[in-house]
Amino acid sequence: MNLARLGEGLEPLMDRPIAVSAVFEDSGGIAEARDMAREFLASVQAVHGLPVSKRAMGMVQLVVSELVTNARKYAHGPCLLTLEVEGGAVQVSVWDSSTTLPSVQAADAQRVGQHGLEIVMAVCQSFAVHREPVGKRITATVVLADDPSGDAAGRQAM
Repeated sequence: MNLARLGEGLEPLMDRPIAVSAVFEDSGGIAEARDMAREFLASVQAVHGLPVSKRAMGMVQLVVSELVTNARKYAHGPCLLTLEVEGGAVQVSVWDSSTTLPSVQAADAQRVGQHGLEIVMAVCQSFAVHREPVGKRITATVVLADDPSGDAAGRQAM
């Protein structure tokens, strides 16, 4: 056996992305998706030593819940949730089979319901929707650690 070639073409463990994915096919999957996000972030902190603030833990679970709920509510078939840590933030990505892009309604304190995407966009550092060859993918980014000055990380009010 040629040991010089043994590791050829393999990425070192430290260079591999920290990520997890799962498919959800029914409304019961929404709670499972939140649990997966919480367990993933706990692992990011415990195993990989990356700081995850309590705020980030809650915000990621909220974003996962909103995006998976919308995918289950408005698209036929399964949805795919992917969580990936990169550059001090976690990217929450949800794919579904619907080609209809989500619409964010104008702020209206009198409206009951349908505030989910408004909230997601407010708590995330970035938010994007991309058409896929089949369906669409929504990606939101949440910073893992709060600013040392105590300010919550994310979009700043203008």
